[in-house]
Amino acid sequence: MRIGITAVQGAFAEHEQVLEKLNVDYVELRKAEDLNFPIDGLILPGGESTVQGKLLKELDMFQTLQKKIRDGLPVLATCAGLILLAEKLSNDEHTYFGTLPVTVRRNAYGRQLGSFHTYSDFGSEKDVPMTFIRAPFIENARDDVDILACVDGHIVGAAYKNQIGISFHPELDSDFRIHRMFLERI
Repeated sequence: MRIGITAVQGAFAEHEQVLEKLNVDYVELRKAEDLNFPIDGLILPGGESTVQGKLLKELDMFQTLQKKIRDGLPVLATCAGLILLAEKLSNDEHTYFGTLPVTVRRNAYGRQLGSFHTYSDFGSEKDVPMTFIRAPFIENARDDVDILACVDGHIVGAAYKNQIGISFHPELDSDFRIHRMFLERI
């Protein structure tokens, strides 16, 4: 199994460290040619969604990744990655891949000072650590979207077909259950 990680900006190195600990092969996706590698799954890391979206387009990676996601490539999207997947953003006119039928609010908890850490259930998993950094949340989701996690009444994890989108950063904690859940879907 080989996982592609978009490595144009953001917390890609932290996801790589998790995959190394889980003995999973990965490849950094930095330019269009990197998309020629066969991959079994994709991680869209946290970071700056606007910058990532812009770079993916400038590097001629955007359309190929969007097609792979639409064609069923399993994807784990964390924080900014969730914004990239979202069909709609409630407080921004931009959309990116638009493959996850949810409406996301960018920086929903405020700026850096609004960052926090908590524990909550995620799917069938109990007490999963969740680190939120300038995090979005999902304001609403289509009926066929599986809600995986809520914190303080807000949706922070959802799955739809081949996609898992989450508001927080599981790669920053030593609990690998979310990465394992993603790998099991492949």
